[in-house]
Amino acid sequence: MRKHKEQFEKNISRLVKSTGQSQIPSEQFTNNLIDDALNELQQDQPGRQKRSTFMKRFVKTTMSIAACFVVAAVLLSVLMSPVRKVSRGHESYSAKNGELVAEAKDLAKRINPPRPPAPYTTAKQASPKPASPAKINQDQILLYTKMQPAQESIIVGASSDQSLQMAHGGTTPPNGEPVDAMFFKNYGVNPFVDTEDDHLSTFAIDVDSGSYTLCRSYLQQGNLPSRDAVRVEEFVNYFDYDYPAPRQDAFAVYFEAMPWQFGAARKNTHLMRIGLKALEIPDENRKPAILTFVIDVSGSMSREDRLGLVKQSLALLVDKLRADDKIGIAVYGSQGREILSHTGLNNKQRIMRAIRSLESEGSTNAEEGIRIGYDMAEEAFVPGYINRVILCSDGVANVGATGPEQILKIIKDKADKGITLSALGFGMGNYNDVLMEQLGNKGNGYYAYIDTLDQAKRLFSNLTGALQVVARDVKVQVDFNPDIVRSYRLIGYENRDVADVDFRNDIVDGGEIGAGHSTTALYELKLWPQKEGNIATTYVRYKDADTFAVSEFSARFETSQIAAGTSAVSDSFALASVVTQFAEILRQSYWAKGANLADTLAKARQLTAAFENNADVTELVELMTRTNDLLAKTADSEDALEPASIEYRQP
Repeated sequence: MRKHKEQFEKNISRLVKSTGQSQIPSEQFTNNLIDDALNELQQDQPGRQKRSTFMKRFVKTTMSIAACFVVAAVLLSVLMSPVRKVSRGHESYSAKNGELVAEAKDLAKRINPPRPPAPYTTAKQASPKPASPAKINQDQILLYTKMQPAQESIIVGASSDQSLQMAHGGTTPPNGEPVDAMFFKNYGVNPFVDTEDDHLSTFAIDVDSGSYTLCRSYLQQGNLPSRDAVRVEEFVNYFDYDYPAPRQDAFAVYFEAMPWQFGAARKNTHLMRIGLKALEIPDENRKPAILTFVIDVSGSMSREDRLGLVKQSLALLVDKLRADDKIGIAVYGSQGREILSHTGLNNKQRIMRAIRSLESEGSTNAEEGIRIGYDMAEEAFVPGYINRVILCSDGVANVGATGPEQILKIIKDKADKGITLSALGFGMGNYNDVLMEQLGNKGNGYYAYIDTLDQAKRLFSNLTGALQVVARDVKVQVDFNPDIVRSYRLIGYENRDVADVDFRNDIVDGGEIGAGHSTTALYELKLWPQKEGNIATTYVRYKDADTFAVSEFSARFETSQIAAGTSAVSDSFALASVVTQFAEILRQSYWAKGANLADTLAKARQLTAAFENNADVTELVELMTRTNDLLAKTADSEDALEPASIEYRQP
């Protein structure tokens, strides 16, 4: 009975909270909430229905009392407005109405006592992605459902006390949220799938790298990143694996596999890598580019000199452009506006003056700024050229139609007309990773996070690849042979899933690949013992960047191509495996349970000899060492390097 009483009080607390934030709740709303509370109490409880009428009367009486307290507080606060003092997020009342307000607050606290602060706070709970019966068998349904929470979460980067000035410089919470913080989304973890139930794995490829650089900033500042900030595929695709480029075709495909080497022993388990390398285009053969910079100059962009880094990064990009390229600039703070019409690189000084003149101001009307930028891009549009919008922002929007749906619809509509978008993220402590990643995906471009000038240099080192797309709507479908493969799991790409039936539906969106870019996907496979033959056939489908003509090709992978041991694989595959396991540990994946970061770090250090002059690999080892130290400081047990000591999302 006590458990049901506590649940009943939680339901009442929701109503008390709502009355404190709006008008008196309607009778229908009150009755609906009461019915919900009673239904929970009646579930699996014989004899409860006989007392429902009594309970309903009791609840209505209780709610009436609670509503009276709140209404009285609201009315008195309005009547006594001359003596009311207001600060951001909190209200200071005079002594004349303070006692009544205190009573109302005390009632709310007794019904729903405050919880102690936690470093990880849930902001939203979205509906879980439904499990598809075609994807998993009955034994896996519960596993799949629990591993796909699809919840949006935040990490409080500053106090959630609204009496403090918000980082974005305004008074409206960013993106409609009640805190000034970091925004991430949990897309869950892919499960193992039995091939007898579903032998097809389909997804859109991704060349984004924002997750890796964002998590790197956390670690370099001495903090473990949120597990929801970790997207494994973006860790893997940050690194260059030296795939040879095709000579004529749009893509070359590469396979490798080896016995599983991490964590607890898994019988007949292997790691398989699929690599795609796009056609390279010499810089002198790149198409002319018409670029529209849309720059966030709101108050939040003054933090950590974010706008300063934006200006330095864009100056690097401008230095690499050609005389036949053009640049236009739009900005948005409280309002959006054009500050530079499209200007050729023959007038580079004018472009640089416009960039240097940027200063932070006001709040954040992202929607208006993006609309203006696209209007400029449409006016300057030239068929056959690179027509691209480059958004530089922290992703926070607190003025205008701020919901991501409105902004994403604009992006998608313009991308379908040939104007692509690259989303470049800046800033820590007040940053929306969710929106920036979605913008890059919907804009048929990419998402990257820039935390240093060196990262900007790295991003623009292959400017042709960063600007010129060679294949659109790229999708991959892997057809596993049930006679060889017992089960499989795709590592990462949770938010890039495509229904198997939509692989050849060319209306369904895929990913975009720039010239010379590569992308990698990894699978963990459980093989049937002592079976030989075809493991899988991989199909790649894409549209030509100019004609939109659809092409498809396939490649097979055989058991004879599996390496006998981990020492027999290429250095690049060994690197990809280490990066993958590091990301799995950081995001506390259930499938990393039993893995030891010390072992993974030791494998990474062994690779430094093969990548002696590779700054990215050197940095990876440093980041893994930092993670090792941070876990040692925060772990309760002596075995600080055992990820199982961290809370896991177990099925």
